[in-house]
Amino acid sequence: MKKVKGVLWDNDGVLVNTEQLFYETNREVLLEQGITLTRKQFFDWFLYYSYGAWHLLLEKAYSEQQIELLRQERNRRFGEKLAKAGNLVHCGVEAILADLWRRVPMGVVTGSYAAHFQLSHRDSKLTPYFDFVVCREMYGAEKPAPDSYLMGLARLGVPAHECLAIEDSPRGLRAANAAGLECIVVRTELTRGHAFDGAFCVVDSMQELREVLASFVD
Repeated sequence: MKKVKGVLWDNDGVLVNTEQLFYETNREVLLEQGITLTRKQFFDWFLYYSYGAWHLLLEKAYSEQQIELLRQERNRRFGEKLAKAGNLVHCGVEAILADLWRRVPMGVVTGSYAAHFQLSHRDSKLTPYFDFVVCREMYGAEKPAPDSYLMGLARLGVPAHECLAIEDSPRGLRAANAAGLECIVVRTELTRGHAFDGAFCVVDSMQELREVLASFVD
């Protein structure tokens, strides 16, 4: 089994349980516009294809300006939900980080804006385990494009073939693969039934993830 020299972690759905809040926020904003966003649609449009649900408003003749205002409102409400949520850390993830800390460099590569990332970790104790955080403002195209992971690799100073990515969504898996990374996928409630073709392996719990990672790190 090869040993890795760096680990890049997704945030939402992997480190913290925020995907459900994001779904609820999008559903709430769209419902006020007469659109019901289902969980299946959220998976397809946000977690798989990564283009969101704003096209539904374009079909209703909303202008780009109106959509941008609704996007800003969505982001504001999501921030409010994060601020009120308390500790969102997935059970078991801190133990994994503690195992790896000082044995291998680690960074976070997230599609979250910095303000939302900070709110999601307001009550967590995870950030000291990481050497850096790459947030949405810092790179060009979002996942499934490889931009965020390429920046993470540059920050680590580790070649892709010596690094692992930890993801929970199809778009994140494709982004990691496009950057040349092998990717371990942690299934969540929203992604439980997906096959994740192209993943190095797929796990269904933090305990499984801990066991897999232990075999890769000296």
